[in-house]
Order: sequence, then C-alpha cells, then structure tokens
Amino acid sequence: MITDSFGRAFPYLRLSLTEACNFRCTYCLPDGYKKTAPHDFLTVQETVHLAQAFVRLGVQKIRLTGGEPSLRRDLPTIAAAISSLPGLSTLAMTTNGYNLKSMAKAYVQCGINALNVSIDSLDPKKFELITGHNKLHMVLDGLDAARAEGIHRLKINCVMLKGLNDDEWPSFLAFVRNQKISLRFIELMRTGENAEYFARHHYSASEIERRLVREGFHLKPRGPNDGPAKEYVSPDFKGSIGIIAPYSRDFCTTCNRLRVTARGQLRLCLFGEFGHDLRPLLMHHHQQAELMTTIRRLLAGKSAAHQLQNGVTGLTPHLASIGG
Repeated sequence: MITDSFGRAFPYLRLSLTEACNFRCTYCLPDGYKKTAPHDFLTVQETVHLAQAFVRLGVQKIRLTGGEPSLRRDLPTIAAAISSLPGLSTLAMTTNGYNLKSMAKAYVQCGINALNVSIDSLDPKKFELITGHNKLHMVLDGLDAARAEGIHRLKINCVMLKGLNDDEWPSFLAFVRNQKISLRFIELMRTGENAEYFARHHYSASEIERRLVREGFHLKPRGPNDGPAKEYVSPDFKGSIGIIAPYSRDFCTTCNRLRVTARGQLRLCLFGEFGHDLRPLLMHHHQQAELMTTIRRLLAGKSAAHQLQNGVTGLTPHLASIGG
C-alpha cells in the first residue's frame, strides 16, 4: 500500500466526477453552480485508468464525489467498470440524494455498495433554506429505497451550522435512536469563498462532542483503516454519530485518503495550495506504470498537516470544486 514520508497509508481515494451541482447549499454554492470552464471532465476511459492505477497501488476503497456525481449520465458505466477492478472492496458515493429513490436499484446493479447522503436539516423548511430545494421528503424516501435494494452501509452527512440547524439536536438524536445508521456531523470549514459565512455560522466540533458525552455517548475505539472521523456510540442508540473536526489538533495524523478532481488533478490535501495534473498519463493503458510511479513520487511530498487553523484555505474556492 502506498505511504507518505510520515508513514501514513492511503487505502482510500475520493474521486470527483463533476464540479456541477444542482443544489445551492449556503455553505458551498449559495448562488448555485456557475460554469466557469468547459465541462472537460475525465472521460470514462480516463477515469477507469486512474482508478485502476490507484487500486494497483493498494487503494481498497473509492468514493465517487462531485459536485453531485449523479449528474453524470455515464455514472452507471463508470461505476460498473471501477467496481469490477480486482482488489477493490468498496465503491462508495456521496450524493445529495435528490434522485436516490429512482436510482437506488441502478446504483446496486453497477456495484455501488455504500452511500453518504447529505442531509443538513430534518426540518423541511430549514432544509430548503440551507439547500435551496424543498426536497427533504424525497431524500428520506431515497434512504428507504437504498435500504430496500440492499445498500446497508449508509451514512448521513450534516454540516452543523450555528444559528441554522444547531437547535435540531433532539431531532438528530431521535433519527439515530432506532435505526442503524451513522449520522456524521461535519465542522464547517473555511474555504476561499465563504469567509463571512464561516465567521457567522461556524460551530465548534468540540462543543458537539461535549454534548454527546452529556447524552451518554462514548468514543468508539478506532479501527486500523479508520479515517479522521471520530465515532461515538451509546447502548441506548442503534445508530452512531460521527464527528469530522478539521480544526482539531490531531486531525491530519490519521489522514488516509487522497483526492483527484474531475479534471484529473491529484490533491494531496483538501486545503493544499496546488495540485498535480495526472491527465497526460491517462490517455493509454500502457501508461499505467508511469502513472503509478508518478503517484508514488508525488505522495512523498505530502505535508504533515494543513494550515486551516492559520486561515490558509489553499486553492479550494468551495467544496464542490474538489468533492469535499
């Protein structure tokens, strides 16, 4: 398995398929997605060549992200090709869930076996306020459809926002009390375009953790391949609650994932200040050896940690541009 100079192993790749998104989440794309460059995203062939190289380097899990990955009409073709790669154990996808109800069966058929669904509020009016769409009922129906089709590795992503959804604590707890699902609270991250929003709505992950402890939750021991998320469990709850706290002191020590943008740039850090263009090495299958050598060489230059706590957000203008 590929490692960096700090001994961190990377069994996990987040692979963006598109920068486009059809939601207008206030913390990411408040004015909606605006096309600023041609949609020359990686082709099916390029995407599969890329995934194949990473799997040969020891990656066991690939997550398809965006933007909203289901906006790619060729998503089933891409997913089917990647899911068949020898050595890959998990093909996951992160989605806003707007069409999950109608697509759940197709996702299973093309090999997607885990889903993260973004739900930032369980109140329909607040959901619409945050996302720009009155679609909470459709997303929740989509979760039921995914379960019915056999996708049981389900996680809910929720960005905790001061003054917007932080008063929904009882509803969030009730959501995981009687169903086996992981609700993951993500601490709002500063990006290139959200400085004012961040100052107004940032809610500390440490406060969420204190609230969980008061409710009787305890920190679950980390598994060998677990990433930065801290998982809290309680004997009174069937589900669990995860915390993704990018401002915590030890966040980067457990980094186990790499990112590639929809145009083929390898990002060694979500908040790095530059990327590495892999696209010239994705044209032909015979470039695999050179591609793998390049990835190994670039990974040796990965930094120990981001500088987010110092206000350095890198070249990420918003999370839709890199897949979060």
